[in-house]
Amino acid sequence: MKHKLFITLILCLWLPVVYAAGSLNLLPWPQQVDWTKQTFSGKDISVSLAGETRQMVTDWLQESNIKVNPASKRTFRVTLVENLPEAAINQDEAYKLQVSSQGISIEATTEQGVYWAIQTLRQLTEKKGDRSYITGCRITDWPAFRIRGLMQDVGRSYISMEELKREIAMLARYKINVFHWHLTENQSWRLESKIFPMINDSINTTRMPGKYYTLEEARELVEFCKQHQVLLIPELDMPGHSAAFIRTFRHDMQSPEGMKILKLLIEEVCETFDVPYLHIGTDEVKFTNPQFVPEMVAFVRSKGKKVISWNPGWHYQPGEIDMTHLWSYRGKAQPGIPAIDSRFHYLNHFDTFADIRALYNSTVYNHTEGSHDMAGVILAIWNDRLVEPEENIIRENGLYPNMLAIADRSWRGGGYEYFDKEGTNLPSEDSQAYISFAGFEKRMLWHKEHNFKGYPFAYVKQTNVKWRITDAFPNNGDLNSTFPPEAELKESYVYDGKTYGTGETIGAGVYLRHVWGNLIPGFYKDPQENHTAYAWTWVYSPKEQEAGAWIEFQNYGRSEMDLAPPQGQWDYKGSRVWLNDREILPPVWTATHKEKSNEIALGNENCVARDPIRVHLQKGWNKVFLKLPVGKFTLPEVRLNKWMFTFVFVTPDGKKAVDGLVYSPDKKK
Repeated sequence: MKHKLFITLILCLWLPVVYAAGSLNLLPWPQQVDWTKQTFSGKDISVSLAGETRQMVTDWLQESNIKVNPASKRTFRVTLVENLPEAAINQDEAYKLQVSSQGISIEATTEQGVYWAIQTLRQLTEKKGDRSYITGCRITDWPAFRIRGLMQDVGRSYISMEELKREIAMLARYKINVFHWHLTENQSWRLESKIFPMINDSINTTRMPGKYYTLEEARELVEFCKQHQVLLIPELDMPGHSAAFIRTFRHDMQSPEGMKILKLLIEEVCETFDVPYLHIGTDEVKFTNPQFVPEMVAFVRSKGKKVISWNPGWHYQPGEIDMTHLWSYRGKAQPGIPAIDSRFHYLNHFDTFADIRALYNSTVYNHTEGSHDMAGVILAIWNDRLVEPEENIIRENGLYPNMLAIADRSWRGGGYEYFDKEGTNLPSEDSQAYISFAGFEKRMLWHKEHNFKGYPFAYVKQTNVKWRITDAFPNNGDLNSTFPPEAELKESYVYDGKTYGTGETIGAGVYLRHVWGNLIPGFYKDPQENHTAYAWTWVYSPKEQEAGAWIEFQNYGRSEMDLAPPQGQWDYKGSRVWLNDREILPPVWTATHKEKSNEIALGNENCVARDPIRVHLQKGWNKVFLKLPVGKFTLPEVRLNKWMFTFVFVTPDGKKAVDGLVYSPDKKK
């Protein structure tokens, strides 16, 4: 008996600690949270529910192995209230969650708030055998921004319904509440029309012919989104990005004939989609008919929908549009018109490691909290280039790591500088921005391990990866020129009568010059063409071991028709890399075409699209040395010649970082 009592006592002390693992990694992090010393654990519970919440509660109980028992002393109570005074804004998504040893209580103003509470509850739940344990807490939570979304461009590249549902369901677990469905493009009209079936004919489609969504599938996806408390925003881009329309009807959208046809298509769409908004595009086009946009806005509104339009695009005054969607750095929010920020949020241009740092630390259009005029943010994927298989759309665009970054930031609010202020650079380790990102990274990697098994999730820890980088040496266009760091590693050099210093930075990926040039700061404040830089670090390995390495010097954007590097070279810049003074050669590139085309899929150019480079780490310190020349920033072979590098050790299968490594340019453990 004494033995049993001792075991019971140990378990009581141990459980709150062990089963707090998920609670410490909540994502997004709640606005207010207090941890109690209690833990909920039970195999049954009674329920008292309000509104249309039974299914969402039942789903969680089933996955947690908790049975409904009306006689149970433990209670799961859901209450819909008029308001939650503690929630500063966006009360329609706010919730209060309390977990004690006696039960679970949720208060919210809507079913959506209850759904978000259950997502938090899901993260708090730790399973041990056939039993679930939930950390005791009192949480009051609400989103800083009312729009937190993802846009998939299926007009260019069809994505299966199965994959779209998979993304929506997973992201909803992290309180992403908008799916923007870009359905039409120059390449294809991806939404079925019963009125004009010829618009879906393969002859009028230049990419992935025969691939489109039926109206029944569209209705199905709307309902699927509603089940996950996600707002679906369909988009018919007009009058630009409409070559598929013109091929079909032989009329421009802005012509009288084109407008008649378009209205019939819009009417069909409005009848199909049981949603409040229709996005009408209006970007990147010359307006030849000044009545086109006002007439289309009025027509959509007459069908009971609110209208969203890209900015830059048509010029609106308050009242003339329901919401604008900022798509480039030239886009400007207007007082009196709600705006969505997507200006620097194109995953198709992001690299694997650097841009997520800027994304997470950035405010939303210089706002730390939403308002009537600042609705929120949508991350967008524009695959101008064919990307196959569809898994690579997720993997190479870093969908899940970046979406988790925006899920945390847009729900929590805050941020430090806008994307274009500090750029992708991480400040010093004692800065709040670094501490914030490192904390997010830790939580994100916990979720990668626990919730994303089987999902493309190409990211490993990078806040421990430190580099020393030289000032850039002028190479006068000779990318093979050598400079003093190749002979000796020092903190400064004298070359040709000038002193060249070094600086430190953090990250597995580093932009010396960002893909968007001087719009986004890179490591160099004023990068110049025809220069050569060097970077190095020492990596301590606790044992001799085989490892993998993610290495690249040109992250190939999914919107560019760039050519693969020449065989035997890493890129067109002459980049090179050594490990322990032994050069690491590039892989054999799978793309061999010499004519630029958006219709030829990327090969293995990006490091996450291929197996890691196999390397050998010796026990103790290992020297990693990179030579980083650049000629012109624009080349015939590569339009956006990125001056950058990615280097990090991973397990040979590429699934995780190598444990126990220390990255230090000064050999400091």
